[in-house]
Amino acid sequence: MRKLFYWKLQRREIKLGERTVLMAVLNVTPDSFSDGGKYADPDRAFARAIELEEQGADIVDIGAESTRPGSARISAAEEMRRLIPVLKRLKDRLSIPVSVDTYKAEVAERALELGVEIINDPSGLTFEPQLARTVSNHDAGLVLNHMRGLPENWAKLGPMPDPMGAIKRDLDATVSRARHVGIDKTKLVIDPGIGFGKRKEQNSLILGRLSELTGLDLPIMVGPSRKHFLAHPDLEETKFATAAAVTACVLGGAHIVRVHDVREMRAATEVADEILRAREG
Repeated sequence: MRKLFYWKLQRREIKLGERTVLMAVLNVTPDSFSDGGKYADPDRAFARAIELEEQGADIVDIGAESTRPGSARISAAEEMRRLIPVLKRLKDRLSIPVSVDTYKAEVAERALELGVEIINDPSGLTFEPQLARTVSNHDAGLVLNHMRGLPENWAKLGPMPDPMGAIKRDLDATVSRARHVGIDKTKLVIDPGIGFGKRKEQNSLILGRLSELTGLDLPIMVGPSRKHFLAHPDLEETKFATAAAVTACVLGGAHIVRVHDVREMRAATEVADEILRAREG
């Protein structure tokens, strides 16, 4: 049974659980693993955001720093140089909320001033804990993603002995930190962090046991799209693999899926939602 939640953002609330919500990925980076450089130009990024909404995205998530395996961190100034021109163009131009994928409080502050409604922190408040205060001050939504280690050293990490136990404990602690600075529970969404320091077979295990996260009593987001454990030499095949993973997420209780291919994943989630309703009915 997928529990209903109301995700309260500053200017609206999103009903989660009735159908799967699609968060569309828009990378304005030169080096992201699947579309790096493609939308680095602000005009192209703006056009892509409009297109994603037209294709059925419920949220657009913009990232200006890659967290692919092996990637290096960039300065807040460089991240804002990539991000701000896009946010300025998009301000008041979409009817869906804009999310920004960042762990930096300084970047989040500027993004929220420009109308962004959600901060998607890939580090789950482990890189810059003060980010929580910034989000709280702006009454924004916050996605807490589980990350193990740092992207630059993921290749050296051994397997996790108890993946689901560790993810649950870490997310619970992260939620407590967010709540401690005054962020209301209705603002929070959790993400187990597929690929964020987890080995290939562990990502499948997380999807297979996703329902165990329901004990944290928060909406669940999962981002399996085009991840390394699904990759095929042909991009079309990778899309089919992603659709299978997205379906597993929905059947496991995910409220939101973060995807690159909105039109195709909308078709997959509509079927998965029907199956879920039939199972619960």
